[in-house]
Amino acid sequence: MTVVTVTLNPCIDKAFSVDRVVPDRKLAGERVREDPGGGGINVARVITRLGGDALALWSAGGETGRRLARLLDAEGVPHEAIPIEGQVRENLIITDASTGEQYRFGMPGPTLSEAELARWAERLGRLPPSVHYVAFSGSLPGGMSAQSFEALLRAVPNGIRVVVDSKREALRRALETGVYLVKPNLHELGEVREQGLAGDDQVEQAAREIIETGGAEVVLVSLGRGGALLVAANRIERFASPPVPIRSKVGAGDSMVGAVLAALDQGRPLADAARLGVAAGAAAVMSEGTELCRREDTERLYRSVRSERKSTKSVAGAAPPARPPLPSEPTPSTPQPTGARIDPPPPSR
Repeated sequence: MTVVTVTLNPCIDKAFSVDRVVPDRKLAGERVREDPGGGGINVARVITRLGGDALALWSAGGETGRRLARLLDAEGVPHEAIPIEGQVRENLIITDASTGEQYRFGMPGPTLSEAELARWAERLGRLPPSVHYVAFSGSLPGGMSAQSFEALLRAVPNGIRVVVDSKREALRRALETGVYLVKPNLHELGEVREQGLAGDDQVEQAAREIIETGGAEVVLVSLGRGGALLVAANRIERFASPPVPIRSKVGAGDSMVGAVLAALDQGRPLADAARLGVAAGAAAVMSEGTELCRREDTERLYRSVRSERKSTKSVAGAAPPARPPLPSEPTPSTPQPTGARIDPPPPSR
């Protein structure tokens, strides 16, 4: 395993459609499906689909947890349960067939005890040097403090690059701790910078400030239909998302993170990884319900992602990164196919 994902608050995503959402009537669901869910689990699912090597660690409790384990086994995703007393939650995603609108209901999930958090910290502390990246993705369990989240970040052994895709206090605490990569969306970036972001310049500046203060080495801002903005000490690049029909927005962000990590773990350049991530996010919204990106769609869309690189003069003088420096990043003359694996360089320690 070279990528480990952390899902503190996993779920089963149950999706179905109804003819029309109306109050005070019993509505008949159609096209019902269940999928394993939670940010880190979805990231591991995407990495596995793209031919990468991932292990999903997740909080497992109750009958829902046992069902979730069976769903992961059926999909062939390597995983390891961290036992908890509480019941894994279920989320609902309902599509109104008459309008195409989607209603998403997220449940809070169980509270983790101090003993269960200590079990998590102990497991993370035993990660071997063969692990290159650890991705913390998704919401925190109910009642979990930012301090407890920071303790888990710090439990990861030095030399392993930490990736965080979360929001509010969890994201703030990650930036205070110093991590390798964060992937906020526009709203989350504005929250963590405590300002409204109007226009590309303000978004770019907010990401630059994170780099300059040492909060992260890489900021990848997901822009929805607008693609993504990649900011690092030596790179500012905007990636345009290819136009696709939108069927569901569930899992687009997780698909982006999973594809980025799959590419980085293969030793591909950072910009190439971001391009693949944008393609995976676009592929995910083409899918129905809770389905993630499909490999064939991701590879096809990857070829049509366009980018524009900007000057990085204003990033000069940034604070030293909190994690090992980025490798050199040559720009390939032709895109590297998703399925072709490259022997990665030895990871920085």
